[in-house]
Amino acid sequence: MGTIWPVLLFGLLLGMKHATEPDHVIAVSTIVSRTKKLSLSSLAGMFWGIGHTLTLLIVGMAMIAFERQIPEQVASYLEMVVGVMIVILGIASFRSPMSMDHHRRGDIHHFHIKSTLIGIVHGLAGSAGMVLLTMTTVKGTWMAFSFILLFGLGTVIGMMLFTTLLGVPFVWMKVKRQAISQWMVKTVSLISIAYGVYYIYHITTEL
Repeated sequence: MGTIWPVLLFGLLLGMKHATEPDHVIAVSTIVSRTKKLSLSSLAGMFWGIGHTLTLLIVGMAMIAFERQIPEQVASYLEMVVGVMIVILGIASFRSPMSMDHHRRGDIHHFHIKSTLIGIVHGLAGSAGMVLLTMTTVKGTWMAFSFILLFGLGTVIGMMLFTTLLGVPFVWMKVKRQAISQWMVKTVSLISIAYGVYYIYHITTEL
């Protein structure tokens, strides 16, 4: 029993680190850059983490239960979907100058759903690696479930911390300098588009 907690703690810390991978950060940044409230920035990270965790738990546990692994080529195509998503998010953010505070309450819910969906897509793409990591780290269904759950909790915490920190300059600039704020949003959008194209190219060369 004493050896379980270090493994689960490892999963939690690994999840926190995993949350800050470039493709995750850039995709969520397109949402955070448009918020005017720090609480909304934090929630964007939380909902992303929830979506990411749900996918890992459902797909990961199904693969582990049936002792299967996601084929490498399928995993590559799922990664390509992430690249396409990042490009689309960048284009959508670039074309929309409005910040979240200008929207109605229903639109804020839409942003939360959007954050969750981004997390789901990222979780789907990362399922192959998660299954492999879990199967080589722990034994037994309940241990696998606990490991993935703690890993997911780590991604929620890690992304919430990141989006909160990332939201600070955007919130501050929106209050002080609207023009600079818009410039920052456009810059984040262009970075997202460029990174998404690079991501797709990188995956394509490996197929």
